[in-house]
Formats: sequence, C-alpha cells, structure tokens
Amino acid sequence: MHARSRILVTGATGNVGRQVVSQLLAARAGEVRALTRAPGQARLPQNAEICQGDLADSGALEAALKEVDAVFLMWPFHSAEPAAAVVDAIKRHARRVVFLSSGAVQDDVAPERQPHPVGRSHAAVEQCIEQSGLEWTRLRPSTFAANTRWWAGQIRAGDVVAGAYGAVPMALLHEADIAGVAVRALTEDGHDRKTYVLTGPEVLTQVEQVHTIGEVLGRPIRWQELSREAARARLLADDGFPDSFVDVLLDGYADMMAAPRPAITATIEAVTGRQARTYRDWVADHATDFR
Repeated sequence: MHARSRILVTGATGNVGRQVVSQLLAARAGEVRALTRAPGQARLPQNAEICQGDLADSGALEAALKEVDAVFLMWPFHSAEPAAAVVDAIKRHARRVVFLSSGAVQDDVAPERQPHPVGRSHAAVEQCIEQSGLEWTRLRPSTFAANTRWWAGQIRAGDVVAGAYGAVPMALLHEADIAGVAVRALTEDGHDRKTYVLTGPEVLTQVEQVHTIGEVLGRPIRWQELSREAARARLLADDGFPDSFVDVLLDGYADMMAAPRPAITATIEAVTGRQARTYRDWVADHATDFR
C-alpha cells in the first residue's frame, strides 16, 4: 500500500482491535483511524484518530470511511443481516478489507448450512465480502485465550474454577498474534483472497488451562467438574455473562468434545515471521486480570 495510507479499525477497543491499532501505529503503517462507540473511554494511543460510532450507524460508518484505503472488519452482530449495507459502504471508499471471521466456519459449506450459529453468520459475511470485488483476506481464529477471563472472578475468590467439559481441548490463541496477521494483510500485498486459519501453538484442555494460570500466579488452582445443568445455572446467574450465549457456549463445548482434536497450524509464523505465543505467554501478559 502507498506510504501514507489510512486504515480504519472497527471494534477498535476490543481484544483484537486494540492490538491492531497499536501494532499498526508501531509499524508506522500510515494513519490509523479507530471506530468506537465511546471515544472518551477508549484509552487508545494518542496518535490514533478516533471516530465515534459503530457498524450499525450508517452515517458514522460513512464518515469514518472517508479517504480510507483498507479496513479491519470485526463483526459484532449475531446475524449477517447488516452485511450487505456494511460491505457496500466499505466498497465505496476502500479497496481492501481484512475480516475477522470465525474458526467455526467450514469450507465448502453454504452459509445457511453451516452447523454452528456463529459459523452461519460469519460465513454469510465472508460470502458478501467475496462477491463485493474488494481485495479481501479473512482470518479464521481458533478459541481466543481471552475467553478464559471468564474465570477471573472465581480465581480472585479462591483456588477452584468450576465448570463443565473440563476435558474439552482447545488451541488457544493470543489476540496479539491475530492482530499481527491482520496488520500484515492490511499493509502488505500478497494476501488478497487468502483465508488464514489461525491457532495457538499447543492444545490444552480447560483443566490444563486452569493449572497453567495457577503456575503463572504462583499458587495451586484446580478445576471442579460440574454437570452441564449445574454449569448452565451458574452461567445464567452470572450478571457479567450474556444469557443468550450460555447454551451456545455449552453446545459448542459438547461439539468440541465429540470432534477430532484441534489441528495446529503454522500460519501465524508463516505470515508474521514469529512463532505463535503460548497460552502461558497470554496468562503472563494478563496476570493482573486474575489477581
């Protein structure tokens, strides 16, 4: 891309978006514009241009897209219904989009036939982007390491984490590695029409994840297995956890238990030139969240 490109980052205060903003600025990749609902609470680097709004606000999106060359697109909706309007707006201004899709999307399966609801919505957005004529790269990440922050309250309160499906295996992914791939795709040529399946470098069960947190914090923490019913009741009683996602989460864990063990990819190293960060790395970077 040309020397003074302007890149719009949507979802700029989220786990991945915040990293994309910071890494773009560190790479001196051009002007970085961040779209966020609450600029006053964004706590983004001072040299980022902050725009108020979100993808649901067509006027704010059009303003944020003015003179933009590339867009990092994070999908915040539970359906793909707004996709046509959002992608059309991007196409009117930018030439390149990097889409943070989902590892739940299955290749060669039509969006409406995707078995997982998250896969259905993200596959439909993928299709819309693919048909737009834009240059595109899509990222399909495995489980976010940041999801384990759900246990922070239990860990701060004691030495036991209670939940269901403790044996479910995951290839946990550091948000900085997702952002690293996104930044390359946003700023370099050679990533057009590429689908990058991203994983961490190891597979850990939830039991092993909890043990790792304890090792980093320097105290023993153990997993307590709950029945699905007990775990569901606990999550529904948690004001910080969205009720609409409880069954989606537990269904997803059940599917993961029945599926083959996750495969590890080398995509992060191939694209960025550095090895993917481990879950232990992630916990060390976020240890204060658990203290």
